[in-house]
Amino acid sequence: MIGPRVRWERFAARRRIRERRAGGHLPAETYDCRECEHPWPCPPARLSLLIGFEGDRVGLMMYLGAHLARALQELPDTHPALIVGQLLYWVPRRR
Repeated sequence: MIGPRVRWERFAARRRIRERRAGGHLPAETYDCRECEHPWPCPPARLSLLIGFEGDRVGLMMYLGAHLARALQELPDTHPALIVGQLLYWVPRRR
């Protein structure tokens, strides 16, 4: 059985790989893309997230759910349904 530290290090390594694949298409504080200034996740970020998670839809939704929680705190004047639509509704449905 591996310990929590080893699990955290593996998670952090996978996250660094995903962020490198995304290039500069990462969210700013306003949840606009740092690279192209479109609402994040922009099309290049969506593609890199799909490739980075390699079909792990649950992992992708958990990652985006963490961003959703942070976005709801950082954007209190934006309607929550708009934030959810921006962050979650683009994920392909299960087949």
